[in-house]
Amino acid sequence: MQVWPGQAYPLGATYDGAGTNFAVFSEAAERIELCLLHEDGSETAVELRESDAFVRHAYLPGIMPGQRYGFRVHGPYAPEYGQRCNSAKLLLDPYAKAMSGTIDWNEAVYGYHFDRPGHRNDLDSAPRTMASVVVNPYFDWGDDRPPRTDYHRTVLYEAHVKGLTMLHPALPDELRGTYAALAHPAVLEHLTELGVTALELMPVHQFVTDHRLADAGLANYWGYNTIGFFAPHNAYASWGDRGQQVLEFKSAVRALHQAGIEVILDVVYNHTAEGNHLGPTLSFRGLDNTSYYRLTEDPRYYMDTTGTGNSLLMRSPQVLQLIMDSLRYWVTEMHVDGFRFDLAATLARQFHEVDRLSSFFDLVQQDPVVSRVKLIAEPWDVGEGGYQVGNFPPLWTEWNGMYRDTVRDLWRGEPRTLAEFASRLTGSSDLYQDDGRRPLASINFVTCHDGFTLTDLVSYDGKHNDANGEGNRDGESHNRSWNCGAEGPTDDPDVLALRARQRRNFIATLMLSQGVPMISHGDEFGRTQHGNNNAYCQDGELSWVHWPTGPDDDRSFLKFTRTMVWLRRDHPVFRRRRFFHGRPVEGTHDDLSDIAWFTPDGEEMTQQDWQAVHARSLTVFLNGRAISEPGPRGERITDDSFLLLFNAGPEETAFTVPAGHGLQWQTIVDTAVPEGVEPGAGRWVKAGDRLTLTHHSLTVLRRPR
Repeated sequence: MQVWPGQAYPLGATYDGAGTNFAVFSEAAERIELCLLHEDGSETAVELRESDAFVRHAYLPGIMPGQRYGFRVHGPYAPEYGQRCNSAKLLLDPYAKAMSGTIDWNEAVYGYHFDRPGHRNDLDSAPRTMASVVVNPYFDWGDDRPPRTDYHRTVLYEAHVKGLTMLHPALPDELRGTYAALAHPAVLEHLTELGVTALELMPVHQFVTDHRLADAGLANYWGYNTIGFFAPHNAYASWGDRGQQVLEFKSAVRALHQAGIEVILDVVYNHTAEGNHLGPTLSFRGLDNTSYYRLTEDPRYYMDTTGTGNSLLMRSPQVLQLIMDSLRYWVTEMHVDGFRFDLAATLARQFHEVDRLSSFFDLVQQDPVVSRVKLIAEPWDVGEGGYQVGNFPPLWTEWNGMYRDTVRDLWRGEPRTLAEFASRLTGSSDLYQDDGRRPLASINFVTCHDGFTLTDLVSYDGKHNDANGEGNRDGESHNRSWNCGAEGPTDDPDVLALRARQRRNFIATLMLSQGVPMISHGDEFGRTQHGNNNAYCQDGELSWVHWPTGPDDDRSFLKFTRTMVWLRRDHPVFRRRRFFHGRPVEGTHDDLSDIAWFTPDGEEMTQQDWQAVHARSLTVFLNGRAISEPGPRGERITDDSFLLLFNAGPEETAFTVPAGHGLQWQTIVDTAVPEGVEPGAGRWVKAGDRLTLTHHSLTVLRRPR
């Protein structure tokens, strides 16, 4: 076999049409072998003799796409000093573009013996672990162009590749649960008819199911257990896992772009699947443990702000390079349109505290590729001071957990909620205005993958996670949910009607709020997990989306959800790019305030009204003639004006249409109606008229411009 010196950059395996360059970083290694794996289980070892800045490299002519490989690292094994090299462990390439196979949770993939944790384990892990794969980078993107949808026009749809498509009745069996399924016309049609502009995919980086779950017959369904930051997860590929998963993912992205839908990836750069000091040796740990991981004062152990056993070392140049190289790869080579960063507060921990000026944010800010795409933070982790909603840099948007909590509290009838609800409805200026951000920094959601589905939010007071095998101790215990009078399934028509109304209330509130709305997949169908609020390990019908097949209530709710999404898209007053002023806006030729707040009696809200303990109802005036931001060509934007009538109280309430803000109004949404939207033209009312709203309902009145 010919072995040429090759290049130290780019890292990973790079095929150029004639052969493959291999490059891997390790400061700890004394010697590194590249192992080419053969179908009979044998391997050919090639020592990487060239080294530049601790990057070992070689070029092998004739090595083609589909070749499986791994690394064996010869170096110190001294856990008391944080060193865990062991040449008996075949290691995955951190920069592998594809990975093949699965992990067989045998003692061989660990660096120690189960019965003697202090003793080095020299069992060969090659037959038990995954392999890295050389991929062909060439792909015909044709005229693919990113949609580049502005945030104010964005509607996010959080989805799981397998969960969304596994039970779709129109999909052939071989496509269910795969990347190819995302590109199927039936799936694309649903997303476009719903009004979705961006598909936020739960983790598709290569992940593994950890040992504990595998032994229990469960799976890491959500995928927040990454081992390959460049490789599409191989189990979602219908074409094979010898690099075909890369082509299949690219094809799905191309099809989604053609439908006008952006692709956002949920990425997990805060930890890896290698776990704590008792975890397996799969890649990073065996390559250079101290360069990749945050260790405690006793370097045998890992600092963990993620709840998963380890945290990546965010002050390490190699870790920062890995993350930035990965992000750029997914944008430039895989054509994705943005990222949602799991437990993003951990990425800001250079030392112990969360620091918004950390090196990671500096690198993102100046990067000409990554800084141009959508960047969404999950602004918390489990470490001290980890809840950082509102504290990320100006380039970022955030999952707004305060929005979720406040909207849930309002509709379940919590006291003293109105004032904070007003902030959340109008874009959370208390969180984002001080640092120059705008309402679009707030990613608004009521439900997501973590927690109750929308149906379960209105059907259960408590979690029911027994299927997870942890004695119902896992998952959030304070869900801010309300079962509407019965726990779980019921035949009571009054309870069922209230639950349906509450679901409509949540979707309507979400679409009428300033910021960027996010829908959790299947909520538009009434998806249930039967009270399980932590279905991370449930890869089955409990967590998959059950698509409706007949004319039932879920189809009615789907129609309502579509109507609310399109109402938002048609009216810029619901998706303003700037915060409300709370007064007449100069230059808009309207002497009315851009927003006003009224009691149900039609009187302007006073400080005493905002602080009333049991007040759960109010009217909001949105002035479509007082939108302060200009259009894309500098033109003035005008819209219809709206009155939003919220009755979150337990009794029906009479609302007076406020005087002085419009003579005639048309009812266009009423969540008390089973369809949620009045058929036909809708009822017309005049200023001073009184409308009686059913308890726990919302009505929208429109004054045409």
